[in-house]
Parts: sequence; C-alpha cells; structure tokens
Amino acid sequence: MRIWPRSAFGQTVLLIGSLLLLTQMVSYFMVALYVIKPSYEQIVHLLGNQVRLVLDDHNPGNKMLAPALKARMLSSTGIEIFIEPQAMAEGLASATPYSLLSEQMSNELGGNAQIRIEQGSNYIVWVNAPQAPELWLRVPMKQLEESDFSPLPMYLAIIGGLSVFGGWLFARQLNRPLKALRIAALKVARGDMPETLKESGTQDVMEVTRAFNHMANGIKRLEGDRNLLMAGISHDLRTPLTRIRLASEMMSDHDDWLRDGIVQDIDDMNAIIDQFIDYIRHHKDESLEPYQLNDIVSEVVLAEEVRDVAIHFNPDAQLPEIPLRRVTIKRVVANLVENALRHGEPPVDLATGIDSANQKIWLTVRDHGVGIPDDELQNVFEPFTQGDKARGSEGSGLGLAIIRRIVLSHGGKVSLKNVNGQGLMARIELPIS
Repeated sequence: MRIWPRSAFGQTVLLIGSLLLLTQMVSYFMVALYVIKPSYEQIVHLLGNQVRLVLDDHNPGNKMLAPALKARMLSSTGIEIFIEPQAMAEGLASATPYSLLSEQMSNELGGNAQIRIEQGSNYIVWVNAPQAPELWLRVPMKQLEESDFSPLPMYLAIIGGLSVFGGWLFARQLNRPLKALRIAALKVARGDMPETLKESGTQDVMEVTRAFNHMANGIKRLEGDRNLLMAGISHDLRTPLTRIRLASEMMSDHDDWLRDGIVQDIDDMNAIIDQFIDYIRHHKDESLEPYQLNDIVSEVVLAEEVRDVAIHFNPDAQLPEIPLRRVTIKRVVANLVENALRHGEPPVDLATGIDSANQKIWLTVRDHGVGIPDDELQNVFEPFTQGDKARGSEGSGLGLAIIRRIVLSHGGKVSLKNVNGQGLMARIELPIS
C-alpha cells in the first residue's frame, strides 16, 4: 500500500496536514499540561477541603465545625454521606473510577482515597476518604456539565479540519497551472499545438509556463516551416514526374516494356511523396468523434475480401464507442493488413477486445510469415527504417512510422511481436476516454 503520494498536489496536502496534526498534538499537550492539569488539581484540592470539613468529627482531635454549621453546609452543597451498601444502590456501582484523581486525592488527604465519577445530566463525584473508609461522600458538581469536559478536543478538531481544508484549497490552487501545463505538454507530444497558456501561479510556475509557451511557439513555427518545405518539394517533384509520364506515353509500341517500367516507377515515386505528406499531416484536418472500432475494421476487411484474400476477423461485440479520427484509424488498419499480406503469409487474423482494468481497447493484426528479428522490432517504427530482407525492402520506410504517429495522436500505443516463429503480430491499444 503506497502512503506517500507521487503527485506534487498530494505531497503538498500531506505535508500541510502532517504539520497541522503535529501542531495540534503539541497544542493539546501544552494545554493539557498547563491548563487542564492545574484545573483538575484545584478541583481535587477543593473537594479535599470539603471532605475534611464534613468528616472532621471522625477525627476526635480536629473539631472544625459545629454540628449546626455542618448541617447548613451539607444542605447548601448537596453533599450526602452513605455507607458502602447504600452508596452502591444510589449510583456508586455505575460510577467510573479515576486512578489519577484518586492518586491526587490520596496526596491531598494523606491516605488511601478513591474517586469515582458518575456521569448523567450532571457530574457526581463519589469520594472515599482515609478518615472514614467505611463511608462514601456523594458530591454533586452542578456547575460542570458534560460538554464542559470536552471543548478542547472538539475545538482542536474543528481548527485542524478547517486548516487541512484551507491547505487543500491552497495546494489545489497552486497545482492548477501545473495541471494545465501537463495537459498542454501531452498535446504537444501528440502533435497538437495548444493555445498559449495563461501565466498564473507562483513566480517559479509562471517562469516555467512562459518557457513552455516559448517552446511551443518555436515548435509551431518549425512545423509550419517543415510543412511549407514539404509542400514545395512535393510540388516541384510532381511537375517533372508528370512531364516524364507524358513523354513515356509517346514512346513507340515496341518499347512497351520500357514504358511500363517508367510508369510504375512514377507511381511508386508519387506514392512515396504521398507518404511524406501523410507523415506530416496525418490528422490535421480531422477531429475526434465517437466511433465503434469494430465498424472501422469491418470496412477494411470487406474491402480486402473483394480482392479474394484470406482474412479472418474475430471482433469483440462488447466494445464501447471511443473518440477516434475515423479516416486515419481506417488508414492504420488498412496499412497493417497490407503489410501482413505483402510481407507475411496468409491467412491474416484480426481480433479486437477490451482491457477493462486499464480502460483500453485493443486490435491485433497477425500474419503467418517468418517475422522480423527481435532486435529490429522497435527500430522499424523509426522513419526511413525498413524490416529485414526476409520481409522485403520496398517503399520509403514511413509506413509504420505513420501508423505510430496516428496511434500516439489518439493517446494509444502500438507494438510488434513475433509469435513463436509463426508470424508477426501488431497490437494497437487505444484509451476508452
């Protein structure tokens, strides 16, 4: 069980709460030592004096009060004297003994004394004094109500609760710009440029936010320059390719084999240019909307089955709708299936499912070819990197890089795994929310 939180917000709240708790404990100890203890000692002293006055006739050498005066004192204070059986019947049996008060009373009276307290609408103190061990004095404490014995703990609890709540609000306010900074950083990681963050919070947080805004603006300018450069290159390349294609169409019939080769090369170059553009603009013109992943995969499978290829799809009927960019996710599935058909062996097996524990849905695409060496599985996701020669070396090496960028833009992840030497499996995981 983890006690120490990992977030700055949780650590701040825990630190403030711990300091406040320590402060409350020290305050309670000091008040108990310098306020409550002297008060109890004074009460015990007053009770001891009353006991001595009432029981002075049990000490022949100490006649302090006349009988008439003692009777008036008993009547005015409400003190009653009982032998032990009568005291038990009057409430002594239900009274609670207090060893600390008994010890203080013993010191006060110079012998073994007992104090028990009976709680009800009023407090009643039972005292057994060494001057008359066979008697119990019943002393009503009408001026002390039950709530008077516990104002301090309640006061400390209320002050502590309010202090912790105030600390929580303070930490939450302090953490708010950090939370906005984290969300913006995740957007940048997915390729989305966030709006300029408002500089708020402490001076340190404002400086970090200002530096992040400068960084995000710099990345945005670099991406704009890259897009402009790629658009210019693609335009400049397509123009001569178009002229070459027109020239090849005017070749003589006996050069058909040469013309077909030139046309095929031109188509491949156009496809490579399209891949470059897709890598840069893979999701810029499409927004997230709720879709059922099984429907998108079914569209791809239906389109491939027209080509009379062996594809098996095993969907999970319980998949929920999740936020997706339909066209780009469809491109991901189609590219994975195309890679499996081109570089692997049929049949191609597709499956979907849900990981409820991690709140994700998954898609797997598996072929039955020779796979890729394990040490190359992660490298193939890098731009311009291709698999080993056993799986061919066609294209620009951007296919899997495009797939990974699209999946990452959805907050998911993609991985490749060899299946016991019987094919390669691609697995995509996408968050439900």
